Amino acid sequence: MKRIVLLFLLFSVTLGVYAQENLMFIVASDMGRRGVSQQQNVANIMGHFAEQNRIAFLAVAGDPIHDRGVKSVDDGEWNVKIENVYTAPALHNIPWYVVSGNHEYNGNVQAIIDYSQKSERWNAPARYFSVTKKINNSEDECLFLFIDTAPFINRYRSRGDVAEQDIDEQKRWIENQLASSSAKWKIVIGHHPVYANTTKSISERTDMQTHVGVTLEKFGADVFICGHIHNFQHLKPAGKNMHYIVNSSAAEWRRVSETEGTIFTAAAAGFTVCSISENEFTFFFISHEDKEIYRYTIRK
Repeated sequence: MKRIVLLFLLFSVTLGVYAQENLMFIVASDMGRRGVSQQQNVANIMGHFAEQNRIAFLAVAGDPIHDRGVKSVDDGEWNVKIENVYTAPALHNIPWYVVSGNHEYNGNVQAIIDYSQKSERWNAPARYFSVTKKINNSEDECLFLFIDTAPFINRYRSRGDVAEQDIDEQKRWIENQLASSSAKWKIVIGHHPVYANTTKSISERTDMQTHVGVTLEKFGADVFICGHIHNFQHLKPAGKNMHYIVNSSAAEWRRVSETEGTIFTAAAAGFTVCSISENEFTFFFISHEDKEIYRYTIRK
């Protein structure tokens, strides 16, 4: 046990130095489980990691509130699934940029947005939005697009107010954001995968490929990060320019197999850490066992 703790501390110190030179952020998704399964454990690991490293923000790639979303900003689910679980000071001192997944559409998505007025760390200015960050205090920038993926998927059109969302308008917004940006890196974050191995309906991926994947590839996005599948995956299908990253659940995980374009898979709960310099985008998966299980660097 002492050896494991020592290795983790050495690992954290190394990353702390590394983080000083890069734009570093955490990705979490599929979070709200009232602290059960592995949620509290993962939250503790995430908090400790954030305390040991200079993290710019936390990106929430959908489904922060399983299973029925929330009814309002005063819903008790906020406390039992978020506030009483993610208590580390380091997770209060960074902004959380949040998009909804499919479960939020079981409740009141507007409450997910409005909670930004109640919580200092919660940032959901709209159902989809952009954030730009400087890299290494240089002139180089990273563009982050946070998108609302449920409306793109036909099987969700009968859920909540999904059918009221204008997917063509969101697609035009994505195109304009990517086309007009001179950012060195263009990262897109949403809930549903474009490519992944999963037992969920194949129509989810084909809808995402039609409405999102084609647009991202055409307009020069570098990376797409999602959740939804409850395991870790890294894919780059043949003929595609982008890397597709699936972040696992912060609470519970599912089995996974390889599929077209698979580079790595792992059945584990946890979170993803991304580190960006002018010429490198490095990401690594941290499991619920407090281990780095995979690391990959994309270079320009």
